[in-house]
Amino acid sequence: MARSTNTRFAVAVHVLVILTVAPDGQAVSSEELSKSANVNPVYVRRVLGPMRNAGLVRSRSGVNGGWELAVDPAQITLEQVWLVLQGDEPVLGLHGPDPTCVTGRSVQKSLVSIDRAVANAVATALGHFTVQEISQGVPEAALLLEGMRL
Repeated sequence: MARSTNTRFAVAVHVLVILTVAPDGQAVSSEELSKSANVNPVYVRRVLGPMRNAGLVRSRSGVNGGWELAVDPAQITLEQVWLVLQGDEPVLGLHGPDPTCVTGRSVQKSLVSIDRAVANAVATALGHFTVQEISQGVPEAALLLEGMRL
């Protein structure tokens, strides 16, 4: 089975949890966050930039600079994080078929509709969890959604 190459959401949750457990008033550098998440510091900044624009985190420059939460982690749902990073981008890896192909146009129209339904279901499921809960270790988080009709 192919694995998703888009790791923005997972990295975002990872670094938000680090910011949640950081001592009050202490900013965490992109370098420190990147080391923990095992990604490049530039990637961390690309993930956190949109979250800063959404008001979830803030950054400080300078010697004691870095990133910190701008919102109580109990108020940040994983749905918010998902929507900030995913936006209206397809989640199913849609392609652009030949516009002159009748089958391709039909399949694309159907897949776009299905993609929106899947994206909405993902967002709804993620809305059940907060960054605070993840920072406290909710190993049964996935079990909470089993059997739930989304």
